[in-house]
Amino acid sequence: MKTIIITGVSGNLGQAVAKKFLSANFRVIGTVIPNDPAQLTINDANFETETVDLTNEEEAENLIQRIVKKNNSIDVAVLTVGGFAMGTIAETKMADILKQHKLNFQTTYHVARPVFMQMMKQDSGRIFLTGARTGIDMKYSKGTTAYGLSKSLIFRLAELMNEESKGHNVVTSVITPSIIDTPQNRKSMPDADPSKWVRAEDIANAIYFYSTEQALALREPVLKVYNNA
Repeated sequence: MKTIIITGVSGNLGQAVAKKFLSANFRVIGTVIPNDPAQLTINDANFETETVDLTNEEEAENLIQRIVKKNNSIDVAVLTVGGFAMGTIAETKMADILKQHKLNFQTTYHVARPVFMQMMKQDSGRIFLTGARTGIDMKYSKGTTAYGLSKSLIFRLAELMNEESKGHNVVTSVITPSIIDTPQNRKSMPDADPSKWVRAEDIANAIYFYSTEQALALREPVLKVYNNA
């Protein structure tokens, strides 16, 4: 049985990815934060959670070591943990940038690095980092300075990982959603048209496809799952 780790599994995207891979007979290990307020709606014998603070590098590394020791390998990793903040340049101080760096980049790197090292060792694996359209082009970051800067590093990290893994069956992709259709986003943007947004289930389906043999030839995918947003 193949193994997938999903960080932030209690979120809307995390749960959608977990359900998709459980339906494909994967063993799913999802991380949750201490005292996680989100409700998990998954009940499956092949699903388990790990409570971990991913801003702590040592905790993240220990988690990956435990997973490998128990399951021998990690076949797929989907890293969804992150945070969001508004703010123009005038409104954004260095402390705001460092906070977003910690929430979006450090939590990603703390897991991506040990997972990448394990996948290189086993010479197989697929890693999915969560970017954002704001991180591709800074014009989309107007008004979200700290968030956009932190997300831009996700793309640079994926490029580095794919450069290091050339000649190996290890590929790092960047999931780049527009607005995800979630109850929270509908509540915060009541005047928007959610039919133009992208469903978490559609993102999960794309991630699953890029994890299969059919996508074997792809080397540096950026999954722009925008729908019509």
